[in-house]
Amino acid sequence: MAEMSAAHEAVESGDLETLARLLRTGEANIHEEFDGLTLLHHAIDVELDTHTQTGGPLHVDTTALLLALGADPRRGSAGGVGPTAEHVAFVNGHWLASCLFEGWGRGGG
Repeated sequence: MAEMSAAHEAVESGDLETLARLLRTGEANIHEEFDGLTLLHHAIDVELDTHTQTGGPLHVDTTALLLALGADPRRGSAGGVGPTAEHVAFVNGHWLASCLFEGWGRGGG
């Protein structure tokens, strides 16, 4: 199995500063994939898992950062043929991400 990129590792660990730096400097691509997941799909998964495992509040920090830096919630995973991040958030109950995506869509995203 391929090694997770630095950007995906930053998503996994919630290291927003590193993630932003990697994307802003071009060291990472906003649409890069690991194991069939874009950074945005991965963020949704991590945010939901953290909420479920800890019982703490649902967060949307990583998703919001990726959206602000150009991620497209309507882009499919697995090379564009899989479900969109928008769909994954909706069907898995990540209501905060769904709200962000709705606002993004109204803003002409």
